[in-house]
Amino acid sequence: MARQIFVNLPIRDMPRSQAFFRALGFEFNAQFTNDQGACMVVADGIHVMLLVEPFFQTFTKLPVSDARKSTEVLIALSCDDRAEVDALVAKAVAAGATTPNAPQDHGFMYQHGFADLDGHQWEVFWMDMSQAPAQM
Repeated sequence: MARQIFVNLPIRDMPRSQAFFRALGFEFNAQFTNDQGACMVVADGIHVMLLVEPFFQTFTKLPVSDARKSTEVLIALSCDDRAEVDALVAKAVAAGATTPNAPQDHGFMYQHGFADLDGHQWEVFWMDMSQAPAQM
């Protein structure tokens, strides 16, 4: 069986969060989506579980981080080219996201990003591995 990744993120408003990510072009697996959690399909074997905060809290005894006040994780999402990076960030901003950082061009890698409606930071990037330095 192929290994899969499920990133779980706490959210405040399920309909609003689903609408936001649909505006970016993501789809949801209806089999694992209800009013408490939504399974967003990123790619084969890669999913983001959007979990309303009270439900998310049932999975941990630790306090749930407020992504608007502190950073627990940066979610990095690859794109096919620079234009796709810019287009995805533009869609996110049009749907209500903010851009905490300016785009960065490192020659072999171009990145930009957005903070979603709940403050989670998504680092969107394109990288030309043939131009990447031997060691980073």
